[in-house]
Amino acid sequence: MVDWTDAERSAIAGLWGKISADEIGAQAVARCLIVSPWTQRYFSNFGNLSTPAAILGNPYVAKHGSIVMNGLDRAVKNLDDIKNTYAALSVMHSEKLHVDPDNFRLLAECITVCLAAKLGPQDFNADTQEAFQKFLRVVVSALGRQYH
Repeated sequence: MVDWTDAERSAIAGLWGKISADEIGAQAVARCLIVSPWTQRYFSNFGNLSTPAAILGNPYVAKHGSIVMNGLDRAVKNLDDIKNTYAALSVMHSEKLHVDPDNFRLLAECITVCLAAKLGPQDFNADTQEAFQKFLRVVVSALGRQYH
């Protein structure tokens, strides 16, 4: 179990209330596929991922980004039980999809970059970033739990 301070809980909830999950999700997944092209191997059914423009305009990338961010919404709502909240997803990614668990960390980094670019230093200050990155580390750990 992770111990969250009141300030961390407030920062995570406040940040979450300021973003569009669909927008940030699409940007983050696209960024991950562009800057870490080896991650594309999990998305062969998405069609054309041959260029950054193709990735950015791909509706399947945008849809998957929305799915990812809606999954994060479940974690935001269950801060005290993220591990169990993601137990089934961990099993699916490990046993069915065979996703390299390091890709969760890569995507978390892309989400952080997209949030910082969207919100700027006023709304994504050092304290907020620290709390949200802690949150993402807990999510990444929960998703990777089945691999251990």
